[in-house]
Amino acid sequence: MPISSDPYTNASSQHKTQVEPDSFAFGSTIVSVIQTGRFFDGGASNIAWSTSHDAGHSWTTGTLPGTTVYAGGPWARVSDPAVAYDPLHNVWMVSSLAFGLGFSPLGSPSAVLTSRSTDGGLTWQDPVTVSFTTSFYDKNWIACDTWAASPHYGNCYTEWDDNGAGNRLEMSTSTDGGLTWGPALSPTGFPSGLGGQPVAQPNGTVVVPYSVNDAAIGSFRSTDGGASWGGVTTVAGVTDHFVAGGLRTSPLPLVEVDAAGKVYVVWQDCRFRTSCLSNDIVMSTSTDGLTWSAPSRIPIDATTSTVDHFIPGIAVDPATSASSAHLALGYYYYPERSCNASTCQLTVGFVFSRDGGATWSAPQQVSQHMMISWIASTSQGRMVGDYMSTSFTSDGKAHPVFAIAKAPQGSVYNEQAATATFDVMNGRLRPAGAAREKPVFKLRQGLRAHLGVNPRRD
Repeated sequence: MPISSDPYTNASSQHKTQVEPDSFAFGSTIVSVIQTGRFFDGGASNIAWSTSHDAGHSWTTGTLPGTTVYAGGPWARVSDPAVAYDPLHNVWMVSSLAFGLGFSPLGSPSAVLTSRSTDGGLTWQDPVTVSFTTSFYDKNWIACDTWAASPHYGNCYTEWDDNGAGNRLEMSTSTDGGLTWGPALSPTGFPSGLGGQPVAQPNGTVVVPYSVNDAAIGSFRSTDGGASWGGVTTVAGVTDHFVAGGLRTSPLPLVEVDAAGKVYVVWQDCRFRTSCLSNDIVMSTSTDGLTWSAPSRIPIDATTSTVDHFIPGIAVDPATSASSAHLALGYYYYPERSCNASTCQLTVGFVFSRDGGATWSAPQQVSQHMMISWIASTSQGRMVGDYMSTSFTSDGKAHPVFAIAKAPQGSVYNEQAATATFDVMNGRLRPAGAAREKPVFKLRQGLRAHLGVNPRRD
């Protein structure tokens, strides 16, 4: 089901394009956000939002005000949307990355913004500036503590990296529903990375897995409501297969937490494939953010298959936990990894688990096959997004949100946000066999390590 489209016509970006969705659900409300009108060299004309109050049956859509010059704001471009909900203050928030003033090309200054809605995601206020720099920020994210018994219930946490300072990771905390934000704080040791995703555990601890510049997955945490951030723990190294067809992907972590506080991290990885010929989606878990399980393969296809899997989006039903936790995973894939820009068939898939990842359903095809030429072009490859998203509503159903595309009409693309609904309770499962699987390819450094210490994902 399409849930949004690009309304802009400025000649400087690509239309109609929408890429890189995030979503969050609370109760029967789902809010999704996505880049709209993608520029080739970074950012978009604006961020579009889509809101459902009936668990995905119907949607209201619009664009954020006060962001770019195309929406009555000062910024040239905006990127990297993420959405969260603060139930204590009844505020929905969208974090975005803005850069360039007026109609300037990609560049400094830049800022992390937060847009707020106090009416359930149907209207949005002009954004609040979380942090501003004259250099360049990248890869922001936002999450709120939604656990009523938590000592930090209602705190919201924004993460980003300062690309101009070697991708230094930074965090800011709000205790008033996103109206004001505290100073930028770095974890102990000032680590470098990008793509951090904070999640709050029911005990109030905030765990932030992140990409160590594509070479590994690291994690840090706060136990005092964001007043300070501890040192880095290594989750796992990354061994990542370069996806064919000139498609833009990277092994960024996607993170969720269950009702008992168990944290789940997934990313694309080829360690279980002979000669690293394809990516699987792998998962690591932790109950404290300090000790992590060895990565296990989510068994979407056999390790001998030709399928390549990438750009995952995981959800955990917040009413479930531990061995009965309900997990849902959306992802993109190629049915045949050995393809090129003219032959690759980009597709969205979905699997789920009702036992905390011990077993997984058979894969389901969610979208029709898409040709690579149908999707937005960027300086880092054709783009559906550096991430996608999946969320659970209170009825126990899972809703992946993703970018899909049809054949362009002349020079105008046909790429937009879409969603689907899956009844996890009534689905069928097949055994995982993951406990017997061992990596066949190990590296201390990820296969992307040659990209250098300052990769950018704007």
